[in-house]
Formats: sequence, structure tokens, C-alpha cells
Amino acid sequence: MTHTRAVGITGTPGTGKKSVSRLLAPKLHRELLELNSIAGPHSVADHSGELEVDVKALGRAVRGRHLSNAVVSGHLLADALRTAEVDFVAVLRCDPAVLKRRLASRGYAHEKILENVEAELIGVVLDAAVRRFGPLKVHEYDTSRTKPASVVRKIELDLLTGLPQAAPWKDWTLGYDSSTRLRSLLSAPRTDPAST
Repeated sequence: MTHTRAVGITGTPGTGKKSVSRLLAPKLHRELLELNSIAGPHSVADHSGELEVDVKALGRAVRGRHLSNAVVSGHLLADALRTAEVDFVAVLRCDPAVLKRRLASRGYAHEKILENVEAELIGVVLDAAVRRFGPLKVHEYDTSRTKPASVVRKIELDLLTGLPQAAPWKDWTLGYDSSTRLRSLLSAPRTDPAST
């Protein structure tokens, strides 16, 4: 498959975008453009003081760059790029329980962990990518227990073959189909002994 546009890497925070894109870009002899690194000047504080990215301004900033020789990585990919700017999109997925542990180990606040775990559970980033870029351009990769180098090899193979994804989209909700499993997934980690 000959690319004339960007290769996109996206996924919920914690799914491995940074690791995968930093390995993939040099293998493809492409420049790496990480959306988080250019989002700062396009962020504004909301009413609670948390920064929110102005995705329209981010999109304009990204379009000011030469995208045909780039791997563009970030969870805001579907907000920042247009359909015609991308040839191929890799959506990184991660089992929500594994993602919860990853985000906790990075020091995320419980509210942010919960927000990202819920988004991954119902496939928010995948849905946004499919809606924006179309199902023929989007492929998903499970990073739950797969090393970044293995994910990169799978992406390279899919880029080479140029075929659309054959497998159905991952639906994590099928594995969290009981209230007990969902409560466990979405509960705060216990740090204090249970009170009586």
C-alpha cells in the first residue's frame, strides 16, 4: 500500500500510543507528530481549572504541517485530522482492568482513571475513529498483553497488505457482563482497611 497521507495512531490514554508510535515512525521512515506535544498552546482552563484542548485550533496547527510523511499520534486524532488527511489509523485497545492498573501506576487520580476506563470499556476512541475516517481505514490492536514491538509488526503487516480489518471490532463489555465484574472494574482502589 502506497501512502500519500498520514498514518494515525490513537487510543484511550494508557493504551500504548507513545511507545508504539515512537517505534513505528522510524521503521516507516516517517516523522513522528505527537498531538499532545503541540496541544499545550491550544488548551484553555475550564470552569474547574482543568485544561481542555481547543480541537479546532489543534486541527489548524496540525494541518499547517506536512502530514504525508508523518505518523500522527494522540487520543484526539479523530478531532484534529480530516478524513482525507489519513490513509491508515491504528486504534490501540486495552482490557479495561489492565488499563486501570496502568493508569493507577502512572499516578492518575481515581476520577481520571474511571473516565478513561469507562471510555475504553465502551470503545469511545474506536467509535470516533470509525466515524471520522471510515471502517476501511481503521484497524484495532489489543495492547493488553502484547509488547509494543509486536504491535508495530502487526501494524506494518496491515500497512503492507492494505486490506481492511477482517475481525469484528473488540467489545470489552462482553467480558464485563455481570454487575459484580463491573463494580470491581469501576470501584476505587482500597487503600484503607474496611470500616465496620
